[in-house]
Amino acid sequence: MKTSKELLAALTQTALMPQEEMLEVARKKGKLFIGIPKEISFQENRVPLVPDAVALLVNNGHTIVIESNAGKMAHFEDHDFSEAGATIVYSPEEVYKANIILKVAPPSPKEIEMMQQKQTLISALQLTVQPEDFLKQLISKKITAIAFDWIKDEDGIYTIIRSMGEIAGSTSILIAAEYLSNVNNGQGSILGGISGISPTEVIILGAGTVGEFATRAALGLGASVKVFDNSISRLRRMQSDLGRRIFTSTIQPRVLAKHLKTADVVIGAIRAQHGRTPCVVTEEMVAEMKTGSVIIDVSIDQGGCFETSEVTNHTNPVFRKHGVIHYCVPNIASRVSRTASYSLSTIFAQILIDIGEEGGVDYMLRRDEGVRNGVYLYNGTLTNRVLGKIFKLPYKDINLLMAGI
Repeated sequence: MKTSKELLAALTQTALMPQEEMLEVARKKGKLFIGIPKEISFQENRVPLVPDAVALLVNNGHTIVIESNAGKMAHFEDHDFSEAGATIVYSPEEVYKANIILKVAPPSPKEIEMMQQKQTLISALQLTVQPEDFLKQLISKKITAIAFDWIKDEDGIYTIIRSMGEIAGSTSILIAAEYLSNVNNGQGSILGGISGISPTEVIILGAGTVGEFATRAALGLGASVKVFDNSISRLRRMQSDLGRRIFTSTIQPRVLAKHLKTADVVIGAIRAQHGRTPCVVTEEMVAEMKTGSVIIDVSIDQGGCFETSEVTNHTNPVFRKHGVIHYCVPNIASRVSRTASYSLSTIFAQILIDIGEEGGVDYMLRRDEGVRNGVYLYNGTLTNRVLGKIFKLPYKDINLLMAGI
């Protein structure tokens, strides 16, 4: 029988001998079955994948079915998608046979009925417009649901929210220019400035993404821009990002009211972290503004930051109150649906490629913290604390569920 000294020597000698290399077993790439239904939400004109992205995914071995006319409002025809390799189907029931459902607006109760057990849904959440039984319907079908408005990139930025914010900010200034002109019975002014004439005055409420890109667009046209926000750090960051000094101020009612009197355009771009957007412009302030001036309330989807705001739509987008033109359409990005679709598609295509490369949704979620942040249902289990409290439903931490994969 060996002594402890001899046993230790034997073990040491064995450890020093060449060992068989242990390699990670490569996970087999997954072939995805992706369904894209036609959007049925009111004036939702975007499509989540454009033909170029469809071709990329098909060339990677994935199958895509698209309901006929799904891209029509973004000016993509069925043959554009079929030539890219997608299969065109003529009923939503056919689309909802896919393993992954990709859409822009959240599904309606009727669409949820068509969904299969244990499907994966990627769409917006839009919690404020959801019926109370929305989550319960998805839970009953053990759906894994990912809210794309909660997905973060590697820098911790809500990537799709920022992208749509960039579009909304730039578009808001172009809309304001339309309603200042004679074409839409405006005051007949050009938005910007030319030699020898005082520039148009534009006030931006909010120094976030929408506010930043509205400011860039207005400055590019030659307008005089003033930005109001209660966050000094956001105002400072905007100054730095723009690379130039502009008028900035915190939102003080008396100061704001003074500058509103001379403004030609006011862009409401204040966002609330939770709940309703704060109303910072009173009706009295609006009544003191110039006749023919224009308000674009980009914050209207959270209640609006003007006391006089009322929700409008793309068919009847404006109304006048106290002689001031109000544009209060919630979904501005749908006004430029082709550009917005390309923006969404760029992000979605990479997420879907990653799901395939990782061998499925479960493995991809375990590795990608940013996409995992968007999960609010995992195989029918609620994983979002905020939703759990709002709907008074039990929830579990998604990270603990991922640990079991």
